[in-house]
Amino acid sequence: MALQSNVAPAPGLLDRALLNLKSAWRDIAGGKEQAPQALDDGAVQKLRARIAECIEARGGEVSARARAAGIGQLYLELNREGRERFLTVLAGEFGVEDKALDAALAACRDAPDRAARLAAEATLRGVLVAPRVKLLTQFNALPQGVKFLVDMRADLLRMDLKQPHLASLDRDMKDLLAAWFDVGFLDMRAISWDSPAALLEKLIAYEAVHEIRSWADLRNRLDRDRRCYGFFHPRMPDEPLIFVEVALVKGLAGSVQALLDENAPVTDPKEADAAIFYSISNTQDGLRGISFGSFLIKRVVDALAADLPQLKIFSTLSPIPGFRRWLEGALVADPELLRDTDRAAIAERDAAFADPESLPKLLAAPGWEQDKALAAALHESLERLCARYLTVQPKGRLLDPVARFHLGNGARIERLNWLGDVSAKGLKESAGLMVNYLYRREDIEDNHEAYARDGTVAVSADIADLLAPWRGDKKAAPKLRVRGSRNPLRRIAG
Repeated sequence: MALQSNVAPAPGLLDRALLNLKSAWRDIAGGKEQAPQALDDGAVQKLRARIAECIEARGGEVSARARAAGIGQLYLELNREGRERFLTVLAGEFGVEDKALDAALAACRDAPDRAARLAAEATLRGVLVAPRVKLLTQFNALPQGVKFLVDMRADLLRMDLKQPHLASLDRDMKDLLAAWFDVGFLDMRAISWDSPAALLEKLIAYEAVHEIRSWADLRNRLDRDRRCYGFFHPRMPDEPLIFVEVALVKGLAGSVQALLDENAPVTDPKEADAAIFYSISNTQDGLRGISFGSFLIKRVVDALAADLPQLKIFSTLSPIPGFRRWLEGALVADPELLRDTDRAAIAERDAAFADPESLPKLLAAPGWEQDKALAAALHESLERLCARYLTVQPKGRLLDPVARFHLGNGARIERLNWLGDVSAKGLKESAGLMVNYLYRREDIEDNHEAYARDGTVAVSADIADLLAPWRGDKKAAPKLRVRGSRNPLRRIAG
């Protein structure tokens, strides 16, 4: 399972949503908007004036909504270049006013007493809110306005945020969205084959870890021995923010192809002892940096434990997206990562193997995983190197984003699965290796605290054994919290 950004939704989804939103906002705006597809200099001048009118908020609530809807409709009908120019104007010309800020800072500095100081601080807080925030907040009151703002931030994130004014606008938008999307406001809902077709279509479009190839594939993932849960916002009730897919099986799953096999028999959920989280996808690029995943997993664990009390194992079956890329550079920097016994075993099976730098080329060759003897020769060395990759923290931070997510949530690295994903993507990213992150309910908080405190990584005894070559090296040794006996979850489902 990985926490990954969404793939682009199907064009039909986007087109329908855009038409609905334009129609709703055109009605509110009075049907007067005929926006161009680009913003020329004359249109920019008019845009400045209209944004200023919105911020000044002259007139009543109806007028304010109409003005905001008109500006929003204008934005929706712009092409990419036009939207970038719109956001540049909003970022560069409607930020915090320098003169007002200098005056407020001076008033704080020169306040003669406590009462004056508190009053000056209140003024300063108001001045620090950029005028554009008022416009952004007005969108919230419009139909689908929250979704509009999420998509607007997604457009902004594609721009050069190294520019200070754009980075400042992004902070404003992120702060607003973080408040509006606090996990306390979100609903967790089960998604099933009986859910509305429009929602199921979005699952297909947004799945970011293991592509849903067809409606039959989706139905298999929503069968009675499967579960799917998503977080939803009340203002976006038909739009999942994040969703997780779960398989109910016996034992610890080690192959995603077996797990997703449409021809495998459907099993009785009451006979399962393991819940395997095999995919988690964020669906909204505009909510980047606003995390829901950790809350979703813990709530799903609680829901499953209550519904199926016989479940004893809560684990992921996760990809390792950066392993192959790391391995190539690591072997160049430190050829000794590959031991003499590894080299001899590989050379015996592959005459082209000459040195550690040959290993990435070997792994890039099509079909190597189907050569049983060669795969067996690579097995031990690649598992050991992968354990190293998952636990090394060269700059005080784990390299693998999926590992950071799960270990930060309180999971432990339980087991590596050789050739657990033999898809083209799995072989390209991780030489087919997958990993189980185990969520042991009684250890979650302790594991989380240890990782947050000093980067200590919770691992099983088997993973600790793979890391033995580095345990005596003070510079290279990872900080480990070893839990569980060797092979505590031996059975593999599928």
